[in-house]
Amino acid sequence: MSSPRPTRSRKGPRVTTATRADPHTQTGTAGLANTRTRLVGARTGVLADAVVAVVRFLAVAGQALGRIGGRVAAVVTPLGWVMLAVIPAAFVAGYALGWLELVVVAWAGVVLAVIAALYLIGRSPFQVELDLPHRRVVVGDPARGDVTLRNPTGRRVLGVKVEIPVGIGLAELAMPSLRGGTSFTNEFAIPTLRRGVIPIGPVRTVRADPIGLVRRELVWTEVQELVVHPRTVGIPSTSTGLIRDLEGSPTRDLTSSDVAFHALREYQPGDERRYIHWKSTAKTGTYMVRQFEQTRRSHLVVALSLATSDFASEEEFELAVSVAGSLGVRAIRDGRTVSVVVSTITPEFAKRKTYAVRELATHVPGRLLDDLAVVEVAGAALGIRDVGRIAAEDNVGISVAFLVCGSLATPAELRSASQSFPVDVAVVAIVCDPDAVPGFRRVAGLSVLTIGYLEDLRVALARTAAVA
Repeated sequence: MSSPRPTRSRKGPRVTTATRADPHTQTGTAGLANTRTRLVGARTGVLADAVVAVVRFLAVAGQALGRIGGRVAAVVTPLGWVMLAVIPAAFVAGYALGWLELVVVAWAGVVLAVIAALYLIGRSPFQVELDLPHRRVVVGDPARGDVTLRNPTGRRVLGVKVEIPVGIGLAELAMPSLRGGTSFTNEFAIPTLRRGVIPIGPVRTVRADPIGLVRRELVWTEVQELVVHPRTVGIPSTSTGLIRDLEGSPTRDLTSSDVAFHALREYQPGDERRYIHWKSTAKTGTYMVRQFEQTRRSHLVVALSLATSDFASEEEFELAVSVAGSLGVRAIRDGRTVSVVVSTITPEFAKRKTYAVRELATHVPGRLLDDLAVVEVAGAALGIRDVGRIAAEDNVGISVAFLVCGSLATPAELRSASQSFPVDVAVVAIVCDPDAVPGFRRVAGLSVLTIGYLEDLRVALARTAAVA
């Protein structure tokens, strides 16, 4: 017997099943904080869409006008802005007051503005290169740069004015018109009156009207640097091993391996068997080994003060930098171990004074002179006394120490600096004083050289070596 079928109502209301909204896919305005909701909130319709469309149009137009205004501001000079302000004012005043002169001035300004705008039309199809034949020069030596203009097109291009920033100055060059496929190179001088690093470039071309209402600049190259080294003087290699610093001379320090034989002693655990003296061992019946005197190694230290209190003038400081460079370069070329240190400058807002020295690069002469090219005198730098003391603490095996300073360093400060070194270290203070007579004196185990010119250094060191 079959079960009865369920009957379906024909006229009952249609029942819809409500689905639960996924919180991750909701499209309502609740919690939405974009630009539209800030303008019209949750409103919809034609009026709300129109308001949003107007605001979007104004935003796009504002951005476009901003870009145009930025480009205009980049090419219009202050004189051009004055002209743009005078033209409408002259028109209004001239026609309102009936002054024919003002109307003429206004139309003349319009003509000048149109002519100036014509100078901005067109592109520059050429190529520009900047070349420095020498990246390193000595202070006072001539230096130059080359700017090459090439026309890679098949038609003639008009001449253009080129500007090259040189340090704080500016070099201006007039480049001629070029036929297609040709080039032109122009030179410009670089002043090297003072050591340092001089930024050269970037090279930029300038298009401007004769009156100076508009000016358009195009940058073509990167910035290059010219390093101006301090002047140095050649020192004979025999002068750098000054005062008891003869290569290979023995000291009183004993060692188990070297070249200067000292004596025999009994074998101790850890001694190398190759130093056993077999004849003495056979006679005494006890193992005997050789003992040596440690030979002196040439380790030069050049300590340069950067303190303002040690120098009476800029000329003294420049002379001191040249002295430090001359000593360091000669030692590097002789293959000696050399350390060149300068004062550390305490930061402006530091709570305590910084007691340290900065070691310069000494593996090749060029790197040492690069570092010396940028050192500057400072009031917050350590004086010669502290520089000498720290240099003695930081370096071991020193044979000769040169303390380079100016005329304001007192004898007491020099003696205090020299006493920081071991007693077997020859300490030489080089006082740079252009107004003093060159001389040499000894003060309590300290040799003091006074020089007035850089050329005096070679003579003074030779005389000191002879005295020693």
